[in-house]
Amino acid sequence: MATQRRPHFSAKRFLATAGEGRSIAPYRKNETVFAQGDVADAVFYIQKGKVKVTVVSEQGKEAVVAILGTDEFLGEGCIAGQTQRLATAVAMTDAVVMRLEKAVIMSVIHEEPDFSDMFMAHLLTRTIRVEADLVDQLFNSSEKRLARLLLLLANFGKEGKPDPVIAKISQETLAEMIGTTRSRVSFFMNQVSQAWLHRLQRRDSRLSVAFECRPARAGRAQELIAFSLLRLRPSALCPHQPMGRLKL
Repeated sequence: MATQRRPHFSAKRFLATAGEGRSIAPYRKNETVFAQGDVADAVFYIQKGKVKVTVVSEQGKEAVVAILGTDEFLGEGCIAGQTQRLATAVAMTDAVVMRLEKAVIMSVIHEEPDFSDMFMAHLLTRTIRVEADLVDQLFNSSEKRLARLLLLLANFGKEGKPDPVIAKISQETLAEMIGTTRSRVSFFMNQVSQAWLHRLQRRDSRLSVAFECRPARAGRAQELIAFSLLRLRPSALCPHQPMGRLKL
């Protein structure tokens, strides 16, 4: 008797379609995906959009610990035995998010090597990012921390193309992410705008005129990313990649 061939498993199709233990839901901007203190019984996968992860201390102080985008997981702490959410996840843009029940994702991790490899790569990438954030926080100035954050938000140095337009992020949020004040972020943004304007003036007077005609965009276009890169060591962030545009 011939054995029945097992159908090929596609991680991409699995994460794109609803099924047993998997549901897909749209979230409007500022809508909560899950809240700090909720029961941790599922992992979430972002199909589209941006999600902000924040933590609130007992004193009521809020900190932004991550901004996640398309094809990223969140809430995976439940797999390691976390029973309650330690953070709140809120959609920064209109988003589409899949919810995978804990039992379902555990089963797929054990039974499907392709999915297991992909999920492990995600966890390792997240761990490396957290370690880099910690080193950045301990040893770099707030100016350099902000420059690095802007590059990361533009997807600079990652596989694939940088994001052409990033979700609108307030200076308050940027300050919370790098551990400084909004006034310090504003001061640095103004510095960048003026410094890049001077660079344009030296290179081409026609460019400087065009730039001065659009002062409101001085800190928003990809020139900000380029100038931020000059403040860091280029080798640390794969300078050969093309640059995206930051919308602030």
